[in-house]
Amino acid sequence: MNSPAVPPDVPVSDRPELLRSLARDLAALDYTVDAVAELLGPEAHAALGRDQVVPALVATRVAGEDPVREPLGAVVRFFLLARPLAAAALDAILPSVRSEGLMALGLASSESRTAPHDAGTLAAAVDLRPYSWDARDGEREVWVASDLAAHQRQGVLRRDHVLGIGQASATLVQATARRPVDRALDLGTGCGIQALHLLEHARHVVATDISDRALAFARFNVLLNAEALRVDPDRPEDRIELRKGSLLDPVAGERFDLVVSNPPFVITPRTPSERAEDQFTYRDGGLPGDQLVSTLVGGLGEVLAEGGTAQMLGNWEIPAGQAWHERVRGWIPEGLDAWVLEREEVGPGQYAETWLADASQQRDPAAYEDAYAAYLADFAGRGTSAVGFGVLWLRRPAEGQGRLDRFEHLAHPLEQPIGPHWAAAVARADWLAQHPDLASERLLVAEDVTEERHQRPGAEHPGVILLRQGAGFRRTALLSTELAGFASACDGDLTAGQIVSALAALLDRDDPAFRVGLLAEARSLVEEGFLGPADGRGSAADRKSGSVRDAVSVNREETA
Repeated sequence: MNSPAVPPDVPVSDRPELLRSLARDLAALDYTVDAVAELLGPEAHAALGRDQVVPALVATRVAGEDPVREPLGAVVRFFLLARPLAAAALDAILPSVRSEGLMALGLASSESRTAPHDAGTLAAAVDLRPYSWDARDGEREVWVASDLAAHQRQGVLRRDHVLGIGQASATLVQATARRPVDRALDLGTGCGIQALHLLEHARHVVATDISDRALAFARFNVLLNAEALRVDPDRPEDRIELRKGSLLDPVAGERFDLVVSNPPFVITPRTPSERAEDQFTYRDGGLPGDQLVSTLVGGLGEVLAEGGTAQMLGNWEIPAGQAWHERVRGWIPEGLDAWVLEREEVGPGQYAETWLADASQQRDPAAYEDAYAAYLADFAGRGTSAVGFGVLWLRRPAEGQGRLDRFEHLAHPLEQPIGPHWAAAVARADWLAQHPDLASERLLVAEDVTEERHQRPGAEHPGVILLRQGAGFRRTALLSTELAGFASACDGDLTAGQIVSALAALLDRDDPAFRVGLLAEARSLVEEGFLGPADGRGSAADRKSGSVRDAVSVNREETA
């Protein structure tokens, strides 16, 4: 792995012996996600996830009084709660790396908020936390370093702040469809969290960022976890490269099977006198409005291999009087599939409040007022009525794959991780493209699907029939009685055409329009995941008794 210029105030990754010592000490302490959660308890652990440290301080009070007696709690207080610790206690708790090693690695400083001149007291210089995910061969446990956040330090965040594992990065992790690939690109890597996941299923990863500090953190995190990630610390470049540059510049002319990006998408007011060093590089790229996201989306076609996919987060401005998807659809390069999920829309004021608080700018009342007014003026100048946030999925389709052009607003909770379900939905779209004649196919109701029937008290038949997904996108479909009968008969035994013919006969609807319309509705249920191909799993007769007549007889009565 190449070594970019190392700026000050970042973890040092060129001390392999100290990195190994640190990893050994953290593992011996069982500094893991589960162990920390058990130590803190559910309430304090949940509060810490909301950046509230007081419950965790209470839960680790014993460690605050006697760190050696409760070493895991002491490490939690030091790295997660940013409470200083005596060097002697650190030496006892981390006997391999010791306090001197922490300072040499740039993880600790002799400066402390409570004892700034006490040479025997150290303060954490970074947030270093455990992180885990379910890998193919079991749970993967790593540690991730990032800059101290607003709840761990005083003052406004530095402009080149390196974010840790936040809500946005977790959203992208959960949305990414994990499949084995040859080459993957993490664009705007930050502390490297997406790259760590990509190393799980990509032969080679390229991670880029415009920030030297971000690249230094990413390099540190890869090398600290080299063993868990199966990276040779002496030849990390065999698995991962770090490159500095803006957007797609560092990979111009190259092709990738998978691109992921949590780019600096935050819309920030620009001023003529603004300098690059005045910009929050971790969250916005210096372009006005949503130009950074639109520019990136427009260029992704140049780096995607055939069959390659890109998944990224983004914000988009919604002009007054225009639907959000009209604007975003215009960004998609010709020849690429697009499926965009808008997860949230907020007004200009709420958007300003969110990102001013993110950088702790509310701590300076005068500057906060000016910045808030600048946001409102900036949005008003472009006629922006709201800002959308969501996840974009793009693909350069290969031969035999379907074409997708989907833009939908889904604000309800989805099952996480949604990535596997998204991949399955794309696979169903490809299957439908390869099977245009649904009449000859056998279908099954998905295992997570349930049916609901609602009727007025005293009514003879239900007025509303719904199918609900319990997993994945958790969609709800409103069914006609005919479509409900069709779905009820999809047990993999008969073809869709046979079911439609039986329904037509039972309901005295033997006209071509009925058949065509019902098959089209059935196709939509496959597309949305309520039904799926039987895929050669055989007849469901052994698993489910009954016939088409049984399944649809009640619906025939309802339509009589």
